[in-house]
Amino acid sequence: MQLLRAIGFFRGNILILSATIGAGIFVSPKGVLKYSSLNVAVSLSIWAACAVLTLISALSHAELGTTFPISGAQYYFLKRSLGSSVAFLNLWIKLFTHPLRLATESLLLSTYTIQPFYAGCPAPELPKRCLALAVLWSLGLLNAQGVQTVAWLQTVSTLAKMTVLCFICFTGIVLLGMGERENVARFENALDAELPDVSQIAEAFLQGLFAYSGTSILNSMAGEIKNPGKNIPKSLITGIPMVAVVYLLANVSYLAVLTPKEIVSADAVALTWTDKIIPSMQWVISFGISTSVFSTMCCTVLSASRMIYRASQEGQLPFIFSMLNKHSCPTMAVSQLIILTSIVIITSDLINLIRYSGLALWFLRGLHMIGLLKLRYQEPNLPRPYKVPLPFIFGSIAISLFLILTPLIKTPKMEHVYGLIFIFSGLLCYWIHVHLNQHSVSFVKVTCYLQLLFNVSPPEDHNEGISTEKSDLKEIFL
Repeated sequence: MQLLRAIGFFRGNILILSATIGAGIFVSPKGVLKYSSLNVAVSLSIWAACAVLTLISALSHAELGTTFPISGAQYYFLKRSLGSSVAFLNLWIKLFTHPLRLATESLLLSTYTIQPFYAGCPAPELPKRCLALAVLWSLGLLNAQGVQTVAWLQTVSTLAKMTVLCFICFTGIVLLGMGERENVARFENALDAELPDVSQIAEAFLQGLFAYSGTSILNSMAGEIKNPGKNIPKSLITGIPMVAVVYLLANVSYLAVLTPKEIVSADAVALTWTDKIIPSMQWVISFGISTSVFSTMCCTVLSASRMIYRASQEGQLPFIFSMLNKHSCPTMAVSQLIILTSIVIITSDLINLIRYSGLALWFLRGLHMIGLLKLRYQEPNLPRPYKVPLPFIFGSIAISLFLILTPLIKTPKMEHVYGLIFIFSGLLCYWIHVHLNQHSVSFVKVTCYLQLLFNVSPPEDHNEGISTEKSDLKEIFL
């Protein structure tokens, strides 16, 4: 038994759209506009630049998944290139950030599902948390049915949210085409507004790049992708530009209806936009937001469970987490993720910790690129089906350094200190992990009992599928 390679080029694009287009474009494009000093031209330029930077970073990371086409490729790559301690640091960060992100998305989905029933007042906390838990555990059961079932659902949910987004984009184009003074006024004097400083630009990029996060989903699931050496980069090259076009048109549509100040003051920009255009369509936009968040949550569960699966096979988590059910799904890894997220939802004060994870995630992206350079030097003859150009790698490192160091130097805050403490506390946990005896007889007995209870079995070969074919960007579409 092993993970199935069931995702081709089309479903790869669907996964990118599902993982990348989350609640951000519906709820909080105000972040980029706020840190752009309400400058419309700068704001739209940053959205476009974020797309370019995301594509560069994603194509650089694609070499990891194509060189080691196994699920949890980033974790395995870090262990091979920079050692077990760095791989454990990656595991430590992701074991916190994935449940925090899932909990936030679950509560956001429940809020926008329940809110229409409480017009004019905030929805109560208890129903929101109960619905969030129900959605979360439904996702766990869905993932246990295997990647093919999840991919089918992702196709349907992606079509639904893209329909809502296309409606928003098309409406904005029509309003601008009509040439009404009220709709085009924000664009006529776009260059006359105040320019932001360097630290504000860095914060604006962080806001925009957060909306583009999720493109690493294909690397996390490289062991379940058909012909990953070609399909991973092809899906990125086609999927990310589609997301960029939708994001730009959606922002233009928002600005055609709302002033920059209205956008910055809105809690949910899409709902405020709908109130001004067609108030009766509040339900449709709420459905679009809920569908978007749900499909993004599906991708988060897929990605995080594969990392846990890989860490278990490499001996840094109990072996039970790498066992598969009859649908070739790492059920125990999914269960662990769902349980951790449920704890975060119940103790909702922990949701505030999500803001500390941004620094850690960009820290990991920089480590991936350093590891890539090191492996190129140490193992130049390692078969690489896809080899990213060196300028892309150095560009990704520069992006990471800029986004990490600029806020730390220009506007240092206590949350940055907390983030650094959180990152490096993982090294202490690694030292404890190394000195613990993980192979006691009692632990083996517990593993056997859980294996029988949940009807799971070990995978046949966790390193299968390493390709020896080579290609580069020029050959991807040939």
